[in-house]
Amino acid sequence: MPASPSPHGDPATPGTLLHHGPPPLLADSPLRQALDCSDNAIALTNRDRQVVYVNQGFTRLFGFTSDEARGRYLSDMLQGPHTHQGLTEAIRSGLRLQGHYHGDALIYSRDGQPRWVSMVVNKADEAQGGPGGSITVLTDITLTKMHEVLQKRVLESMVSETSLPELMTRVCKEVENIAPEVTASILAVDTNGRGHPLAAPGLPDHTCAALDGVQIGPNVGSCGTAAYLGKPVVTTNIATDPRWDDCRALFESTGLKACWSSPIKNHEGQVVGTFAFYFKEPREPNALHKSLVQVCLHLCALAIERDASRQRIHQLAFFDVLTGLPNRAMFRNSAERALTSMARDHQTGALLFVDLDRFKQVNDTQGHAAGDILLRVVAQRLGECVRAQDCIGRLSGDEFVLLLSNCTTEQAVQTAQRVLGSIAMPVDIQGQINLPSASVGISIYPHDGTDIDTLVRHADQAMYQAKSDHRHSLQLFSQEMNRRAQERAAMERALHHALERGELTLHYQPQITSDPVLALHGMEALARWSHPEWGAVSPAQFIPLAEETGLIPALTDWLVNEVCQQINTWRAAGVEVPHVAVNLSGRSFHQKGFAQNVSDTLRQHGLAAHDLLLEITESVMMDAREVTQENIELLSQQGFRLSLDDFGTGYSSLSYLHRLPITELKLDKSFVQDLEHSETARALTISVLSIAKSLGMTVVAEGVETSQQCRWLKEHGCEVMQGYLLGRPMPAHMLHAWSLEASAVCCS
Repeated sequence: MPASPSPHGDPATPGTLLHHGPPPLLADSPLRQALDCSDNAIALTNRDRQVVYVNQGFTRLFGFTSDEARGRYLSDMLQGPHTHQGLTEAIRSGLRLQGHYHGDALIYSRDGQPRWVSMVVNKADEAQGGPGGSITVLTDITLTKMHEVLQKRVLESMVSETSLPELMTRVCKEVENIAPEVTASILAVDTNGRGHPLAAPGLPDHTCAALDGVQIGPNVGSCGTAAYLGKPVVTTNIATDPRWDDCRALFESTGLKACWSSPIKNHEGQVVGTFAFYFKEPREPNALHKSLVQVCLHLCALAIERDASRQRIHQLAFFDVLTGLPNRAMFRNSAERALTSMARDHQTGALLFVDLDRFKQVNDTQGHAAGDILLRVVAQRLGECVRAQDCIGRLSGDEFVLLLSNCTTEQAVQTAQRVLGSIAMPVDIQGQINLPSASVGISIYPHDGTDIDTLVRHADQAMYQAKSDHRHSLQLFSQEMNRRAQERAAMERALHHALERGELTLHYQPQITSDPVLALHGMEALARWSHPEWGAVSPAQFIPLAEETGLIPALTDWLVNEVCQQINTWRAAGVEVPHVAVNLSGRSFHQKGFAQNVSDTLRQHGLAAHDLLLEITESVMMDAREVTQENIELLSQQGFRLSLDDFGTGYSSLSYLHRLPITELKLDKSFVQDLEHSETARALTISVLSIAKSLGMTVVAEGVETSQQCRWLKEHGCEVMQGYLLGRPMPAHMLHAWSLEASAVCCS
């Protein structure tokens, strides 16, 4: 815009139009009337850059009348605090070089209201009937520019990952630059209907702090009411509006007298925040304020929804959906920072590995929904046992970890005891009272490890020790545990290789009938493992290991297939073996289709169901899983006979003997070994023999090692015996040699 002359500019020249009103061409002419009707602001200046004429559009836009503007410089009237400093020089340069200037500028009206205008300035030479200076046409583009500026700032901030509070603060400041009479604030509303200030750069900090967490409602100031009603609320006078009775005192020190608040809604129409304009005098919002708010509401909603999406993505990526606890990745990040801090401050710490006892039983008996409820309850209880500086997370399933910062061994044990006590409190799940328990392993930083992986691994080992020693207990990690764990891991790897390379073999122990004549009742297949370095590995070691590590399916498939091949080999050599008994792990019955796999294997070898006797334990009988019962029922339907191994050492429920297709009971060797010196053992054995006879079942006495045991069992009706007296486990090829010597065995 033409500005005032520089100190060295041309002096006023006699004969200018300054003191003679508007140019003659415009005086009371139709042209002047047309210019006055224009929405554009038009100003004419003389060669001294002084205003000689402004139209009515100029007055409407900027508030200066023709008399007030005449003789003044446009730069003095219209430039303000945020007008570009180089604007005047840019206009002068354009007029001097091209004879015109065109651009956008931020200028101000008489009352200080900012206006964005599109500015066109042309020379107006006297020779062409002009005033000798310039003609300036100003078009109000405030709304367009406002939308452009705000949208640009908001979108740029969103792309640059600016935090939501910082982004909203920028919006408020931009609004306050455009409308200086306004104090802007943005409030977020959470899903519980509570407000949280996001940005209010013009409000005191203590006022914002007092508003944090306020419950929205029909009489909670302008913002709380607008959020509650979902529509704008105008308070023209805070001092007298009853909706401000409960929060008026918070604003007394601010000097604010009026407030206009509008709800911010997401794409689903839910209120997620409010956008408020405060004023220092009682008033209503004007057209500019309403336009500003319309622009800002959409941008604020976009920013708030995007932030909510980011938080949701972060929640899914780093927090467990079921319990709300940090997941493995989040716990690891937090734990690594905590360990770095402890190392810097030379502090000790502790890691607690928590595993629920019998959690699978809850899932199997009450359903997975009940298991989920229990996990959420446990997560909440664990959170109540730790301090703010501690880390907590859910690793997987029913496994939780806690990293205690600045904690001694004694304090770690106390916390673990508190955890055990809290978890053990009764839980009502769908009307059924549960009494949960857990096992806790503890590793100490830095004694048991200096990185999170080592601490977790050692605490895990300690937890397994606690679970094996006594459930619902705690155990501190020791190097001995680590040694055993390393040995166990080495054995697991070796067992994998043994199965892959065919290093396992089968030995067979004969079962002999004692009455009426000595005869072969059957053979029991027993797995053997001879390791190239360790030598013979006891089945008591590698069978449980196979169960724990998931190798049982492969081991069972190998066992059944190997036995079938051996039966055919014996029969081809003329060695008659009535059947072979194989021990089945309870975990095999948890596999859907297990029974069918066994049947298919026999059929592939040309054998029938009666060629195998399947030995199961009482734990299989007690297993209420549907898949277990289906497998047992299918085996029975296909003609397989079931033998109950180690009878008398577990629950020994007679109801299960009645319900399940059991054809044979194996009397545990602990009873047999005590027959010669224990009246109780003899009485219990007689009871078992009587029960079996009543139910039409065969009894196989295990562990027969002396003639006295053999004789007593025979006298009391035990038909089948097995033990070192009658035959030790042997390789398959030795069966023929044994059969030739068996006639020498005598129980008399």
